[in-house]
Amino acid sequence: MSLHSSGPSLGEVFVANRAQLLRVAHKIVRTMDLADDIVQDAYLRIVGGASERKIDQPIGYCCQVVRNLALDHCRRQAVERNCVASGMDVEAPEVAGPGSPDRLMRDRQLVGLIEKALADLPTRTRVAFQLYRLDGMTQRDIAISLGCALGLVNRLIAEATQAIAALHHLLTDD
Repeated sequence: MSLHSSGPSLGEVFVANRAQLLRVAHKIVRTMDLADDIVQDAYLRIVGGASERKIDQPIGYCCQVVRNLALDHCRRQAVERNCVASGMDVEAPEVAGPGSPDRLMRDRQLVGLIEKALADLPTRTRVAFQLYRLDGMTQRDIAISLGCALGLVNRLIAEATQAIAALHHLLTDD
């Protein structure tokens, strides 16, 4: 698929600038092996999601994809560290089963509390969180949809996540 230009494809730009993209990832994740994995993931996303829209700055676009993936990795690592620090087992999560009637009732109550926590948030915060966590939209697409800056979308999602995290004491077994 072409990008409406006679220039090189995004994949070709990516391959030609791989060393620079690797440096971008390495500055964020601090290990070369991990940086290489992130660059590979970015390449697969770029060539797998070839866009019909014209990319004015293809190298800038490629750098941003690598940067976002590296930052997402760092955020995931931080969440995992927090889970481990709070005693949650991230390696062997509990598998949902039919559960006892008490457990089912508790889970329904918890869902109700989460719904209430989300309902109490400002509309834009709730919408950003739902688009990101439930609909799977990217933060960039949410920013475009809501007509706001990407940084604001990050803060809105974090605010909603904190509101739900405030229910942590209800998430742990008694």
